[in-house]
Amino acid sequence: MKIVIQRVTEASVTIENEKVAAINQGVLVLLGIVNDDTLDDITWLSNKIVNLRIFEDDQGVMNTSLKDVGGDVIVVSQFTLHAATKKGNRPSYIKAAKPDVAIPLYEAFIKQLHSDLGKTIQTGKFGADMKVALVNDGPVTIIIDSKNKE
Repeated sequence: MKIVIQRVTEASVTIENEKVAAINQGVLVLLGIVNDDTLDDITWLSNKIVNLRIFEDDQGVMNTSLKDVGGDVIVVSQFTLHAATKKGNRPSYIKAAKPDVAIPLYEAFIKQLHSDLGKTIQTGKFGADMKVALVNDGPVTIIIDSKNKE
């Protein structure tokens, strides 16, 4: 499982001209799932998102977490995070999990984040053509792959 975390002052997701998610301070999480991802990957990544110290404290040092600041979250499924670009100019998405595997893991990821953060997690819609808008704060963008946790 691979995620891109972007610290934001605001973010939103629009599908077919309808805004389906919007937050102010918090994180936008882009989530890519592969076939061998498990609930262990979900638990580990959710813990990272909630506790990663990427928000500034009173001294302007990134020393507080999403949980500390009471920030919000938008999760957007993004199979393109697993694009293979080594050969040619057309990315291959062969590593990305198909919907029958990815959707249950995507839903479990959202439930785990809700449980760990104690608040509603906003989302895009799995498989939809989404327009994602954000104001990246910092900018702070962090990429985490659960396969590299050791």
